[in-house]
Amino acid sequence: MSVVWVGDGLIDANKACISVFDHGFLTGDGVFESLAVHKGKPFALDSHLARLVRSAEGIGLEPIDVDLVRQALMAVVEANQLSEAAVRITVTAGEGPLSSPRGVSKPLVIVAHTQLLIPKDASRVAIAPWPRNERGVLAGLKTTSYAENVVSSAWARQRGADEAVFLNTAGNLCEGTGSNIFVVIGGEILTPPLSSGCLAGVIRDLVISRHPVRQEDIPGSILQTTGGELEEAFLTSSLRYVQPISSIDGWEVPRCPGEVTERIRKDIISLIPQD
Repeated sequence: MSVVWVGDGLIDANKACISVFDHGFLTGDGVFESLAVHKGKPFALDSHLARLVRSAEGIGLEPIDVDLVRQALMAVVEANQLSEAAVRITVTAGEGPLSSPRGVSKPLVIVAHTQLLIPKDASRVAIAPWPRNERGVLAGLKTTSYAENVVSSAWARQRGADEAVFLNTAGNLCEGTGSNIFVVIGGEILTPPLSSGCLAGVIRDLVISRHPVRQEDIPGSILQTTGGELEEAFLTSSLRYVQPISSIDGWEVPRCPGEVTERIRKDIISLIPQD
């Protein structure tokens, strides 16, 4: 039997439900975190909880009870005897009216889990035709308002790609639907700054803290010119860690995996609990 956490405790996953008036369900009014569990230990949990709090503050939710969220997560891990798994923490605004304004309910905490899939050796990406708005109210926040990512991901897959990558309204590189992006030019590692509108990814932060990375605006043309300056490129996320990019809009990246990408991938993988 699989159990999940909804509200104040554990419940059989087959019996779990939320109110039809939940504002997260109605309007996408919520925040979430997805993270990996290895050997029964959530990876980079403190970083994920800190970002969950920042996202909640960013959309004006009531302060998150971090101790409750941590308790809920560990309860799900222990009750299901999870060794290797993907876990999602979701916090919604709770029940509200059938419109944009919030109600007065307390936030609803949900923790669920699924199989931890082994990521592909490399990812094919396509540049989405819709820009990320780096000045939007949700820029840089991990919210449940995910329809833009759903549509863009489906669009990419229809074109034989695994991930869609966004430029922002200034035409600079931003992020993927569920990933951060890095490029290697002249042996130097570059990634878009947070001002580009990208999410402060947990693995992104790990890479930046452990390797020489320059954060600066990167023209989207870097990814759109076959035979240009680009030498390597890779994606990072909490469920793919470091994944080389093999092609962009159908043209092959010169080095996949390149030496720089592979060095970073091995370093991040070395941080995963082994026992």
